[in-house]
Amino acid sequence: QVQLVESGGGLVQPGGSLRLSCTPSGSIFGEYIMGWYRQAPGKQRELVAALTSGGTLIHANSVKGRFTISRDNATNTVYLQMNSLKPEDTAVYYCKFGKSGVKDSWGQGTQVTVSS
Repeated sequence: QVQLVESGGGLVQPGGSLRLSCTPSGSIFGEYIMGWYRQAPGKQRELVAALTSGGTLIHANSVKGRFTISRDNATNTVYLQMNSLKPEDTAVYYCKFGKSGVKDSWGQGTQVTVSS
């Protein structure tokens, strides 16, 4: 199973920016999808953005124009650049690796808090 290491969360003021990173251990190959999910207190976990091995990008409507998912092809690290952050973006953000026929892998989660 792929292990995922996340970093980049923290406290930021409204309107600020953060960048999250997610690095998978070992080599990954074939078709897969990596994405960022978030879960706020009392709410269900929701998809924020995802990126397929073929380069297809998916962004939730709530973050379009503010968040951007990208990948470093040399390391397979996936980034989530978050700009114009709002208090409602406050949540624990989780990285996920998915591949057909393989159990999904989740990162440990990183807290993002947007507050003045």
